Amino acid sequence: MAAKDFPHFVDSGVRIDRLVVGPVDNNVFIIRCTNTGEAVLLDAANEHEKLLEVCRATGVRKVLTTHGHWDHIQAVEAVRDAGIDVGIAAADAEMLPAYDFIIEDDTVYEVGDLRIRTRHTPGHTPGSTSFLVEGTPLCFTGDTLFPGGPGNTSLSGADFEEIITSIDRSLFTLAPDTLVLPGHGLDTTIGNERPHLQEWVDRGW
Repeated sequence: MAAKDFPHFVDSGVRIDRLVVGPVDNNVFIIRCTNTGEAVLLDAANEHEKLLEVCRATGVRKVLTTHGHWDHIQAVEAVRDAGIDVGIAAADAEMLPAYDFIIEDDTVYEVGDLRIRTRHTPGHTPGSTSFLVEGTPLCFTGDTLFPGGPGNTSLSGADFEEIITSIDRSLFTLAPDTLVLPGHGLDTTIGNERPHLQEWVDRGW
């Protein structure tokens, strides 16, 4: 059974639910507009029966994918078979078994009254994408930024200098109280992580 905490975050107009699924404890987030009830799912990672149950309960019709690594896409075929559209950045598209649309940089997806803006944050993978919910303190970073540093760059297609640039220029420009919701593990904030950037550069990971 997937671990879950409902809700994970609630603010005016937005509710975030989180499921923790699969063998490496992936965070799967449901971003919901509380005014209209419309919702999207972030990363169809694993445990497809549980994800489909939540999608049916919340009316999810679209999946936004942070990146194409295997642990974030195990439920893609099942959700597509259920009629839910899956999106991925072009640079990671070949990692998916199939997809329905390409996620472009600096694009807004409207979910009810919410506006979810994309930020291309390559380095962990070439197509890694973060998602900001405009008008809220929420930033979903996939495996780009975690408490304590950047995501793994030892894998094929990854680049440490690139992920540092993505974090510095695309994420650390956000307000200090911005809540970082990563693809695994606990939340953090931009303010907690920004002072440690040079430490990460010096250690090289």
